[in-house]
Amino acid sequence: MRVYLRHPSEFPVELRAADEAEPRLERLHDLSVGGLCCRSGTRLAPGDHVRIRIRIGAPGFEADGRVAWCRPHEDGFRVGVEFVSEEEALRARMVEQVCHMERYHQQELAEGREITREEAALEWVEKYAAQFPR
Repeated sequence: MRVYLRHPSEFPVELRAADEAEPRLERLHDLSVGGLCCRSGTRLAPGDHVRIRIRIGAPGFEADGRVAWCRPHEDGFRVGVEFVSEEEALRARMVEQVCHMERYHQQELAEGREITREEAALEWVEKYAAQFPR
């Protein structure tokens, strides 16, 4: 049974396993306070430690994680990563909100509305922040 509500996302995420010199760029599938799921072209083993980086907002989000599962998927693999510390889990909540704000901004632009990221963020907070799961 899932403990945390997951929020869908499509943002780029960098994953670097402990034995890798360079991170690989993957696509975030969803994100929650407890961890994340991303698409990957490479199989990772459950228990592997990874460094996560999401370049959204300032200064972005970096955390240590542990691979919880890795399953074949149509375009490679889906990898579930759990955060290893409570502090990182709480910071992930902030990233969730920033992802929602950015998605809102992109939707408004796609509908032909001229709006800055800052304006979109303020609107999102006014409309949706009170409903955001705790």
